[in-house]
Amino acid sequence: MSGRQDWSSRASGPLHGSVRVPGDKSVSHRALMLAAIAEGESRIRGFLEGEDTRATAAVLAQLSVRIETPSPGERVVHGVGLHGLRGTAQVLDCGNAGTGMRLLAGLLAGQAFDCTLIGDASLSKRPMRRVTDPLALMGARIDTHEGLPPLHVHGGQPLHGIRYELPVASAQVKSALLLAGLYAAGETEIIEPHPTRDYTERMLAAFGWPIAFAPGWAKLEGGHALHAADVEVPADFSSAAFFLVAASIVPGSALRLPAVGLNPRRTGLLQALRLMGADIAVENEREAGGEPVGDLVVRHAPLHGVELPEALVPDMIDEFPALFIAAAVAGGRTTIRGAAELRVKESDRIATMASGLRALGAVVEETPDGALIHGGRLGGGTVESHLDHRIAMSFAVAGLVAAAPVRIHDCAHVATSFPGFLELANGCGFALRGAG
Repeated sequence: MSGRQDWSSRASGPLHGSVRVPGDKSVSHRALMLAAIAEGESRIRGFLEGEDTRATAAVLAQLSVRIETPSPGERVVHGVGLHGLRGTAQVLDCGNAGTGMRLLAGLLAGQAFDCTLIGDASLSKRPMRRVTDPLALMGARIDTHEGLPPLHVHGGQPLHGIRYELPVASAQVKSALLLAGLYAAGETEIIEPHPTRDYTERMLAAFGWPIAFAPGWAKLEGGHALHAADVEVPADFSSAAFFLVAASIVPGSALRLPAVGLNPRRTGLLQALRLMGADIAVENEREAGGEPVGDLVVRHAPLHGVELPEALVPDMIDEFPALFIAAAVAGGRTTIRGAAELRVKESDRIATMASGLRALGAVVEETPDGALIHGGRLGGGTVESHLDHRIAMSFAVAGLVAAAPVRIHDCAHVATSFPGFLELANGCGFALRGAG
């Protein structure tokens, strides 16, 4: 991680052009992990060159997986098979990657060796019991620091399948349990209160593991094998989200975002913005690596406040910071409920977005599981990112329509999910600069 970096974002003219955002972070993490424990050589294209995904690659390399980088955005993974990982006395540093740490906890629970997963200051504050508690029901032994990282995973624990109803819908928890289920005796069945993204299920099937799944449900049996596969990683919808909102709120804008992943468990923001009046078309729909993709074409349109349907919440949990910006400049009031999960992301995203928007003159009322956002004009000011990459990028978008410049503290973490954001944003018309 580079040192402190502040940004200054100011009003711009219309945004134009084609913006190719980086590969999907969730797919990149999962492709690395499954390729590592598959038999044979897998090739991953469109891989996200972010700090989070590189941290996962570095952890797997410490566990004796050979990973080559023939060119940027490409990885060749020489799989070691289900039981081929080798332990190390070194700690395994996940950096800022919550997805990496939680999924690796499941993957490593069934290994023969002990290991310790650590993270940076931000990740070290994120709750892990939601993963370690159900893994313990499967027979895993994982020590935490009062429910927080580091995680010490004890090897040599015989795992058994369970039927588990998730108390809170979470693709990360579901994925960790499914990965542990590969090593478990019997069946592992996961039931969710609301369907979440099914990247892990789709990818397990692509790597040849027998798995049954439907929205909100997945079941597999331990004891099979994964076989090498080639994975085409779609462009990350969460990264596209900032440009969808930016072009919607800046008058005269028209942007094309090619080859964006359109997994239905991921595109809640697309539906939410359309409910608010956004003009977003999907063109050239197709499939890549088992995932639906398409080109998104977004044009400026006046937005209005809405009562966000709670059914959309699980399908847009990473996109809420961008939605808060759209709501803050829309006509009328937007009501968000059922989003308590936002309080335990890289930051408490409800509190952080509410505080930042108030600093810019917006009227925002926090609730335990959401917010009431009164749309209107934004002024300039200084906001804190709280080391949260999505908060930083969201306020960069806010600056495009603010009455005066918006200064955003601590933006270096953007590289965890979106390397090159500053250059790409300015290339289509943002007025975004490093500050100090």
